[in-house]
Amino acid sequence: MSDAAIFTFIFLFVLALATFLKIALALRHMLHVSEHRTSVPPDFAAAISLDAHQRAADYTIAKSRVGILDTVVGAIVLLAFTVGGGIEAIGTAIAGRAPDLQPLVKDLVLIAALTVLAGLIDLPFTLYRTFVVEQKFGFNQMTVKLFVLDSLKGIALGAALGLPLLALALWLMGAMGAGWWLWVWAVWAAFNLAMLVLFPTVIAPLFNKFSPLTDEALKAGIERLLTRCGFASGGLFVMDGSKRSAHGNAYFSGFGAAKRIVLFDTLIAKLTPAEIEAVLAHELGHFKKKHIVQRIVTLFALSFGCLALLGWLITQSWFLAGLGVNTPSHGAALLLFSLVLPVFTFVLHPLTSLVSRKHEFEADAFAAAHTGSRDLISALVKLYRDNASTLTPDPLHSAFYDSHPPAAIRIARLNALSAPGAAST
Repeated sequence: MSDAAIFTFIFLFVLALATFLKIALALRHMLHVSEHRTSVPPDFAAAISLDAHQRAADYTIAKSRVGILDTVVGAIVLLAFTVGGGIEAIGTAIAGRAPDLQPLVKDLVLIAALTVLAGLIDLPFTLYRTFVVEQKFGFNQMTVKLFVLDSLKGIALGAALGLPLLALALWLMGAMGAGWWLWVWAVWAAFNLAMLVLFPTVIAPLFNKFSPLTDEALKAGIERLLTRCGFASGGLFVMDGSKRSAHGNAYFSGFGAAKRIVLFDTLIAKLTPAEIEAVLAHELGHFKKKHIVQRIVTLFALSFGCLALLGWLITQSWFLAGLGVNTPSHGAALLLFSLVLPVFTFVLHPLTSLVSRKHEFEADAFAAAHTGSRDLISALVKLYRDNASTLTPDPLHSAFYDSHPPAAIRIARLNALSAPGAAST
């Protein structure tokens, strides 16, 4: 058996295993949520009605069903693109129709064609989630017109930013010899740092309206919180999230002096000023505990390792041949690597989820120390209820996927922090 055939077998085995695990975890989650649908957990019974609890269960199950179908279709499409010869066929068709194109341009067309095709395949799932599932449970505020406008803006922005970046990466792959991957990593890292600065003021306003916070009482409370925490902000803004969804949220964006605090208008409508301050204190905790910096450093380190791996794989004939490509090119190698890497790294989900949940606990402790835990508990319970977040996730599914601790564990931890004699953070 050739090296290419061995790699094909390994890829098929890992894809089958990952697909099986995804479906099994989703089915476990659905069953666990369904079994606990008939009663509200005692710790939440006073604040969340049985109707709200059952709505959250039904919402979770509906999303999981779509997720299972998406998983199956995604695996089939991946097989078609790779060992099924899809990338090879599209590359051959491009070369046949435009034989005089430069290799770099051919690679750009190949990647763009696959991106468009993958987007078209995913479109029915996006439409169903938005206009069926989210609509059914009262969350969708998106109109068809707004959906189309958002899609067109996204395509235009992706082309304006992505194509030049991709062209530069492909040029470096051809011009910089065996060490090309180090140059590509440096460009990629610089691009991501630039996006951290540009996103709040240039990109985000293309999709949403950001208005200065005008509620003077709320603004004064937040500014006192920022002073207590030693945090300098580039401004307090309200985002018109309600024109797309009824879900509420708050976040910090930007980097350095460009940091902005953004409140969804839906969040302001649902929470009291004290609860909003507690939610913001949690987000401040991520900054003060260096979680954002840690995530950026981790992302850069992982991307460094991945590009180094690709730098080696691209020299191995079995990599391309084992994934259905018999006409080597830099574009095909980039495509294949980006497509199959998530399959091989799927088993790392529990580790990344564990780290994320640890950060959430630390941010909760920071918020409890600076605003008191009672307001954060009250805010979280309202958000669980209003966002139809299940209170009874399957433990294994939660450990594998969830970036935030399960509601019961999170609230219990906050209650412990509010107990007399609890240590502050």
